[in-house]
Amino acid sequence: MTPQLIGLIGAECTGKTTLAKALAAHFGGLWVPEFLRTFCLQQGRTPRVDEQGFILRSQFDLEEQRLAQARQTGCALVFCDTTPLLTAIYSAHYFADTSLLDSAHVLQQRYALNLVLRPDLGWEPDGGQRDGAQARAAVDALVLHQLQTRRYPHIEVSGQGPQRVQAAILAVDTLRL
Repeated sequence: MTPQLIGLIGAECTGKTTLAKALAAHFGGLWVPEFLRTFCLQQGRTPRVDEQGFILRSQFDLEEQRLAQARQTGCALVFCDTTPLLTAIYSAHYFADTSLLDSAHVLQQRYALNLVLRPDLGWEPDGGQRDGAQARAAVDALVLHQLQTRRYPHIEVSGQGPQRVQAAILAVDTLRL
């Protein structure tokens, strides 16, 4: 059995981590943490433009490690708490650097489904990771544009608490039809 990657993608503070963990628990899958969060916590700052490629590759490496684990254990689903495409989008938004988009799009083709987390949750600072609700709206628009332009399989997920989790579960269930 080949495990399927499910990408949770959305601007900051849209509940990716919480939802990835909940989905992994519900489906008996694995989850991949967001490398950017780890980077920001370890460095005590947001990344510079010259570090964006490293962050993109590190996210990919984490996913590859979980995929290998899933293959060994027979796990069918791997839930990724963001995808390398989001790093490329952040780089374009914050630094006007689009150099990572092509490689990110190559990697984005690996996901069986992308869950686009809508910015309908209240914004809260998240470990010093960015600028707030206004930046979140701009990044959200870029995420949707990139996914729609390339026609990646995606389903938008919104709502609060259990409603949001249930919407995501139903979205993932579309893969099992």
